[in-house]
Amino acid sequence: HLESYIKTHPDFLTSLIPIQFDDLAPQIVRDMLKVSKEAGVGPMAAVAGAIAESVGIDLLSLTSNVIVENGGDIYLKSNNEISVGIFAGESSLSSRMALRITPEEMPVGICTSSATVGHSLSFGRADAVCVKSQSVSMADAAATAIGNLTKTKRDIRKAIAFGSQLKDVIGILIIVEEAIGLWGKMELA
Repeated sequence: HLESYIKTHPDFLTSLIPIQFDDLAPQIVRDMLKVSKEAGVGPMAAVAGAIAESVGIDLLSLTSNVIVENGGDIYLKSNNEISVGIFAGESSLSSRMALRITPEEMPVGICTSSATVGHSLSFGRADAVCVKSQSVSMADAAATAIGNLTKTKRDIRKAIAFGSQLKDVIGILIIVEEAIGLWGKMELA
């Protein structure tokens, strides 16, 4: 559905800002359009999260324990506690902590954006921006938007203040070099 939509709406693929909502678009596209508007980013900023969530929800018909990871964007639904490791590239904090996710919090999305790891486009310099939300596509779009605002360690507070106002965002973690910022329901392990 997504690839077909992009063929007839090429701006959906390339826009770095929200585009007009389309009531006739497939559900996954409508979800991406909605969260991109809320976060102030292009709709493709939510693509990995939206796909992880779609696949995860489909798999729930087969099992009650589902983990779908798509390039740092995760859909989680489990009867067990889960620890999600935080990779932050060259930061001294990289791989030294994890997020503790309890069964009561799930299903939940945990999405990470980085300017220093991977191939995603970021206008910031954060080593990791991790966002928790009940909507995986929102977590993905929010991680991108928050990451774009985080150019130095001094920007962490401002970026968290922005992200904490986004609908459905329930937790934020930002790592820039050796500095960390944490807000909301984010329990470190």
